[in-house]
Amino acid sequence: MGKLLKFSQLALWGLLGLISTLLITCNSSQTPVNSQELEFWTMQLQPQFTPYFTELIEQFEEDHEGVKVRWIDIPWEAMESKILTAVSANTAPDIVNLNPNFASKLASRNAWLNLKDHISSDVQKQYLPNIWQAGTVNNLSFGLPWYLTTQITIYNQELLRQGGIKTVPKNFFELAEVARKLKEKTGKYVMFFTFVPGDSGEVLESLVQMGVTLLDDQGKAAFNSPEGLKAFQYWVDLYQKELLPPEVLTQGHRHAIDLYQSGEVALLSTGAESFPIITKNSPTIAKVSAASPQITGKTNKKNVAVMNLVIPKSTDKTEEAIEFATFVTNTKNQLAFAKQANVLPSTVAAVETYIKEQKSSTESTALSQAIAISAEQLKEAQILVPPQDNINQLQKIIYENLQAAMLNKKTVEQALKDAADTWNNL
Repeated sequence: MGKLLKFSQLALWGLLGLISTLLITCNSSQTPVNSQELEFWTMQLQPQFTPYFTELIEQFEEDHEGVKVRWIDIPWEAMESKILTAVSANTAPDIVNLNPNFASKLASRNAWLNLKDHISSDVQKQYLPNIWQAGTVNNLSFGLPWYLTTQITIYNQELLRQGGIKTVPKNFFELAEVARKLKEKTGKYVMFFTFVPGDSGEVLESLVQMGVTLLDDQGKAAFNSPEGLKAFQYWVDLYQKELLPPEVLTQGHRHAIDLYQSGEVALLSTGAESFPIITKNSPTIAKVSAASPQITGKTNKKNVAVMNLVIPKSTDKTEEAIEFATFVTNTKNQLAFAKQANVLPSTVAAVETYIKEQKSSTESTALSQAIAISAEQLKEAQILVPPQDNINQLQKIIYENLQAAMLNKKTVEQALKDAADTWNNL
């Protein structure tokens, strides 16, 4: 499944929990492409959702005589190199599934069709406004919104009880206090966050939630500020007080669910779709697990991870590609997919229906409660790190300097200044 849970940058980054739940295979067939075919690339959706897409494609082909859709599923880790190569060689697919942060890299190269020039304003308004905007950069609307996730907090009720903790932390201030109490009484850690430069953007998003402005209107560093200093100091203190697992400097976001399933951390920041995998891998932990809203900062901002469908400008089947992309992302089909994948839809009508169905359901499980919390957060969720050129480089610079401060190789002040200077000198 698409790395939404890497969902928030990748949103996604914050789409972090979803990707960890899916087993993947890649259809890498090299058979010649029929000129009458639409080539459609997705990320890590086979084999779990093969029946869904088979039926979806058959329905589209039935309604569009003479049009065939060739579906190719690409592993997450291979998508970046494959689409970059395809765009450069002018062999890109007609429709491709990408998150906004990566798609924005190629938007600056004029690789994508400007959807607002081809899709009516009435159709555009069917999607959540903040999610449509997440697929726009420099007045180019490159992304048609598809599925979403918002991070929630899954927590181990028994572990919190052992630590004498009665309420789940709602913000980073409370998280630090819970981390201290839990370590003192149980020797366990409260949570895992990765500071690996090329991995999840969750820590970068946390700076925004703490009130840090990352960049100014000219794209220059704005995080060398009192708010930025407090945020840097927060993470450095947690690490140096040994309130974070030591492997936060070396392990990626997938390590978080491993630690949670083994009972080594009390909280897991992920998507609702992680519940089934926890239930399968660690039924004992699943039995004492429950869900609460996403942990945030003083801004109360909450992240959303977005998956889009984008259409390369090089396609010679523009009309058919748009029709297929809008078909995949219409309210009916989004609802069907969201229910199968335990993710969230991105059309206004689908979200309203989804929330109503969750509230009226007589079945109350940990998963359904998590989905309901996740859906409710959509009202205030946003892309915390807007797509723009070199955003991955910004994350790398900040994480490397945070690591240096954590390891006492730099003062916090020097790490913050060095990060800002490095970015500004790019």
